Amino acid sequence: MSSRVVRNIFPREVRLLGACAFPLALLASCAVVEPPPKPVVNPLSQEEQRAAQVRATAPQEKSYKRKVAVGRFTNESTYGRGLLLDADLDPLGKQAADILSTELQRMGRFIIFERPDIEKVRREQGILGKGKMVGVDTLIIGSVTEFGRVTEGKTGFLSSTKRQRVRAKVNMRLVDVVTGRVFFGADGAGEAITETGEVAGFGSRANYDSTLNEKAISAAITDVLDEVVTELERRPWNAYVLDVQDGRVFITGGARQGLKVGDQLEVVRRGKIVESPESGMPIQLPGTAIARIRVLSHFGDDEATEGSVCEIVSGAVAPENRAGLIVVEVDQ
Repeated sequence: MSSRVVRNIFPREVRLLGACAFPLALLASCAVVEPPPKPVVNPLSQEEQRAAQVRATAPQEKSYKRKVAVGRFTNESTYGRGLLLDADLDPLGKQAADILSTELQRMGRFIIFERPDIEKVRREQGILGKGKMVGVDTLIIGSVTEFGRVTEGKTGFLSSTKRQRVRAKVNMRLVDVVTGRVFFGADGAGEAITETGEVAGFGSRANYDSTLNEKAISAAITDVLDEVVTELERRPWNAYVLDVQDGRVFITGGARQGLKVGDQLEVVRRGKIVESPESGMPIQLPGTAIARIRVLSHFGDDEATEGSVCEIVSGAVAPENRAGLIVVEVDQ
C-alpha cells in the first residue's frame, strides 16, 4: 500500500479536529486556577503539642462564675454608615455583640446578661411600674474600629479567579459597674477570605458572600477573647447577704454560679469609700471579716432569683446590720 493511500484513510473533518486539538490543549494547560495555599505546619514539636493538650484538658481550679453584661457595640468604621442608616439598626455592631455573647456563653465560665438597649429596658420598666435590672460584676462594651471589604481577581485567556477578602478590627473595654471606670481595654483583628475560579467556562462563579462579614468579626473577637476572659476572672467574686433568720444566712448566688453544698464562704463588712486627693477617684478601704458560713442548700429558678441558704460556722451576722455586707470566697 502506498503512502498516499494511508494519508487519505482519515476523513477531512477528523484531520481538521486533530489539527485544532493541540493548540486548545496547550491553552488549557496554561489557564489553570492558582492552587490553594498550603497548610501551615504547627511550629511546636510533638512534645510541646502533647504538653499543651495536657494543660488544656487538666481540671481547672474551682472558680465561681462572675456575672457579666455585654453592652452595645458601636460601628466606628466607615463601612455601612450611610446618611439614612439608623444607629439602632447598625448591623456590624449588633453582629459583634451577638458573637461575643455566644462565645462567652459557650465557655460556661460566666453568667451572661445582655445590655444592648439598657435605656429602652429601663423606660419599659418605668411604664410597667415594676422590674429591676440584675446587678453584674463587669460590663463589656466595644466597637468595630476598622472594617473593609476587597474583591480581587485575575483574568486570563479562558480562565479567571476571584477572591473576596474581609478584614475587621474590634476594641473591647471592661467597665467597673460601681465606679463607671474602664479598667481594661484590648484590640483584636481578623480576616476571612474566599476564592473561586473557572477555566474555559468550567468551575464556580463567586457571588457576594455576606457570611464573610460575620466570619471576619468573629475572628477579630477570638483574637482578643483570651485576654478579656483572663482579666474578667481576675476580678474578685462576691455575693450579697439577703437576710438573716434563726441563725441562717441567705445570700445571692447558687448552683448556677458554681456554689456547692458544703462550700465555705466569708462574710465581710465593706470598707469605707474615700476620695483620693491625688486623682479624685473613689477608693474603697479594706473590709473586715466578721463571719464564716457554710452552704446548706440552694433556692431560686434562674440566675436572677437563685440564692443559697448558709449556716454560721464562726463569728456572727446581725440581721439589722446586713447592709454593707458582702460574701467572698476563701481558700479551702
